[in-house]
Amino acid sequence: MSKKKTILVTGATGFIGHHVVNELHNKGHNVIAFSRHQKKAELLSWWGKVKFVIADMQDPNLNIRELFGEPEILIHLAWAGLPNYHAMFHYEENLPASYHFIIKMVKSGVKQVLVAGTCLEYGMQYGKLSEETHTEPITSYGIAKDTLRKFLQIYQQNISFTLQWVRLFYTYGTGQNPNSLFAQLNSALDHKDDIFNMSGGEQLRDYLPVEEVAHRIALVAEHPECNGVINCCSGNPISIRRLVEEYILSHGSGLNLNLGYFPYQEYEPMAFWGEGKKIHNLLLKNDENFLREKK
Repeated sequence: MSKKKTILVTGATGFIGHHVVNELHNKGHNVIAFSRHQKKAELLSWWGKVKFVIADMQDPNLNIRELFGEPEILIHLAWAGLPNYHAMFHYEENLPASYHFIIKMVKSGVKQVLVAGTCLEYGMQYGKLSEETHTEPITSYGIAKDTLRKFLQIYQQNISFTLQWVRLFYTYGTGQNPNSLFAQLNSALDHKDDIFNMSGGEQLRDYLPVEEVAHRIALVAEHPECNGVINCCSGNPISIRRLVEEYILSHGSGLNLNLGYFPYQEYEPMAFWGEGKKIHNLLLKNDENFLREKK
């Protein structure tokens, strides 16, 4: 295993955040879980096993050293208001709040910053999207995330720090927003519904289970040499219809799909998926090291 690190995770009670905290703790790291929601934290599997800090990231009087000590790595996952991708608060509130908090952490001595980006930074581009593909965001959320990345890259000219921009594609699993596709699908399965309403399902997307996303984020955090833009993706496009049908089949359900009930999203191209050379090379290297240690 990599050397034990002290890692601060913002958005620790969120969909991805609570899985990341759990993954880091299981790997033996000293984790500081940061969130505004203590009641949510108390229900999670890592509660009582890691240090928990409740505070508001936007508090101008936030005392970094007093609250967090001296973490070596910041994993910034906090971002309010999802999945409302068009709301202006992403740009007006979330962007400056995240920027100022990250800069405070860098000024306090943090040398490695991992931030969750989004595939929506690519905008309406079709096909395979690599880490070198230029960004063309069209949603408030995508623009805000893309701008944050650019701001931080400019700030690196003032203070040297490692920036790992982990650009997330599509994620599903336990704790997901109840309005998301798979949360609604699970609800239909739990209630033994006869019909599930969805879009035409012909969109090609790139999906990973949240546990795998958390594993990859933790792995990247352990390897500061893997930096810059890092696509967190499967690299394997799959249609939404096929993904849903396979999920239903795996649950032994006879749930029928009402295709075309919802229109396709206007802010997403019909077919796009990721190419993640950096993270795939890191996963390969990690597997090789694991096999070597077992011998």
